[in-house]
Amino acid sequence: MDTTQALSEFAEYAEKQQTHRSAQYVPSDSGYETASVSRVHEDHAELEILDQLGLTDAPKTFKLKDLLLGTGDHPEDDLQALASMLQARIDEGHGETLFDVGLEDGGESMSFDLDQWNAAFQRLREAAETLPAHCRILVTYNVGGPEESRVKNERIKGSWGKLLIRQPAGTVEEMAEIRVAVVGNVDAGKSTMLGVLVKGNLDDGRGKARVNLFRHKHEIESGRTSSVGMEIMGFDSRGDIVGNSQGRKVSWEDIGRRSAKVIAFSDLAGHERYLRTTVFGMLSSSPNYCLLMVAANNGLIGMSKEHLGIALALNVPVMVIVTKIDICPPQILQETLSQLSKILRSPGARKIPIFVKDMEETINTATQFVSQRICPIFQVSNVTGENLDLVRTFLNILPHRGQYNINAPFELLINDTFSVPHVGTVVSGVAKSGVIHAGDTVLVGPDSLGQFTTTTIKSIERKRIQVNACFAGQSASFALKRVRRKEVRKGMVVLKKLDQPPKVYREFVAEGATSILTSIFGRVWLTDDSSHPLPRDNHQAPVSGNVACGRSKPDVLRH
Repeated sequence: MDTTQALSEFAEYAEKQQTHRSAQYVPSDSGYETASVSRVHEDHAELEILDQLGLTDAPKTFKLKDLLLGTGDHPEDDLQALASMLQARIDEGHGETLFDVGLEDGGESMSFDLDQWNAAFQRLREAAETLPAHCRILVTYNVGGPEESRVKNERIKGSWGKLLIRQPAGTVEEMAEIRVAVVGNVDAGKSTMLGVLVKGNLDDGRGKARVNLFRHKHEIESGRTSSVGMEIMGFDSRGDIVGNSQGRKVSWEDIGRRSAKVIAFSDLAGHERYLRTTVFGMLSSSPNYCLLMVAANNGLIGMSKEHLGIALALNVPVMVIVTKIDICPPQILQETLSQLSKILRSPGARKIPIFVKDMEETINTATQFVSQRICPIFQVSNVTGENLDLVRTFLNILPHRGQYNINAPFELLINDTFSVPHVGTVVSGVAKSGVIHAGDTVLVGPDSLGQFTTTTIKSIERKRIQVNACFAGQSASFALKRVRRKEVRKGMVVLKKLDQPPKVYREFVAEGATSILTSIFGRVWLTDDSSHPLPRDNHQAPVSGNVACGRSKPDVLRH
């Protein structure tokens, strides 16, 4: 065997071995895990020779501690590698990530002293500024300062801290959005809580904070929400709330332009008379999370249990806020918390209640909230402001949730219609899939005859700001050309016009894992096991109106 052939075979062997060496950053399932670089190392003498000779084209491996301290052989390359790792984490977390400075990949301490921690934090800020992105300290241990944890943990060795790293939104289209449905029994303080969170002013104990959220005169007079109210709360790239510090009313346009992340609240009705409206709001808004309000002096009563059942049926993670703790006697408050814990642990809910009392628990719970098993419980007062800072921090670092296929054909479910002067008919909703641009031709329907109307999108708005496109997972409003408002209604869909028109059915056979589903608009029986369907006559039922099946999953019903 000559030398050339031997080197060729050796090169092939080395190339095969390199495929097993994972030198790339391995992202986690969630955008909120300990930031690190995961590597798989294999000891091969042949590969070491290639590395020493500089003949390998594999990416360089870096140790996280060396990246943070800049103690590697090439500090400039280390800084660039740190920035690249941050960008990968930020992309995975939809514009933001949490980073543990002072912890290794497996959670082991790096045993930083205070000077080393400060140096690592400064270097991390330098790497983030090159992206650009901003760093905000959430909680620290053995570091000192206003963010130092009040809870001392003897197991924690060395200095470390948890940081929020967030990129500014380049355009309104890139702004992160999280939808939260706010539910609870009547007089639980839903609208008041939102008024305090969004407007930044405490309540006077008589509902002053909720007045600006009401849409109708009878709501102001009765103090009860009867429609689906919408409010937004913006956070900038530094983690600060947009608009609260100015002491003046800030428009949706200002919040949208200055925010890197927006929490969109759907204030739903709590009275049983408006249950149909609440169910429609829960279904049409496609919430990422559900916020259940419970009055401390009343407990989980009335429609609160119904709302909790709806959220559980929709597989939406639930967080609970117990309000009015300033006027509730301690023994009654304890009874309410015990009742909540019992109901959440019941076989029907199977939740793990976590009573959040400090900033450390707030941060740890928010990072794990993508798991639907846990249910954080906050105890707040809208009058004294007690624990409101915990709720704001929780919402600030709440991770993105939901998977949307941007490459599928566009589909948007209409949840409201308007007639705007000098603009025409406007429809709003949440994009389920795909992407659409202003000027595209779309189909709107079905109407009473099961037909779709062909029209053109004149303009698109997000949070009342005009944009050029709408992507899957975003809520938006479309101005439609040559369509009258009476021709569109809630529950219709907007579809991208394709070669093959969508099909419309008045009756359908439903199969799914749920036992039964009682609809507000009709009754549909679902099988206990999709592999063993019930007899046809047992699970086929007519539904009033039209059902647009389109490209939805078989077990998703759209009315």
